[in-house]
Amino acid sequence: MKNLFLTITALLFTISISAQTVVDAAVSNKDFSTLVTALKAADLVGALSGEGPFTVFAPNNEAFSKIDATTLGDLLKPENVKALSNILTYHVVSGKLMASDVANALKSGYGKVELTALNGQTITARSKDGKIYLEDSQGNMSEIIATDVAGSNGVIHVISSVVMPE
Repeated sequence: MKNLFLTITALLFTISISAQTVVDAAVSNKDFSTLVTALKAADLVGALSGEGPFTVFAPNNEAFSKIDATTLGDLLKPENVKALSNILTYHVVSGKLMASDVANALKSGYGKVELTALNGQTITARSKDGKIYLEDSQGNMSEIIATDVAGSNGVIHVISSVVMPE
């Protein structure tokens, strides 16, 4: 009886999480408060709450803390909405790519696969030393540190650094 209760509880928890959009999932997690602030400043909450599906490579607060505070503050200003939007949409790919999808693509691509971000630029997923990284347009690497946070309109994978477009 106890196992049945635990199974039903886990199923209900999974259903309630997957009923959230990727934005709802980010809003409900304090580790994404800087990302949520940036999404609001760039006026992207509505777009990423839409039908999707989206794959979001989401920098957590620790990843944002690697950016100089003055630079980050400037990006959040209304006059820099275009630049901020370009950075944030570089973290989003159209379609729902689960970790297994990325791993399979990396096997087929001999450890490398190029993805087209919503801003139209290419970001590269690479496998190295048993881990998966995103390589941005400037050659900087960001490790994917958590995967498959499912939402009703896509999936979130947590990354260790903010990736930068051209």
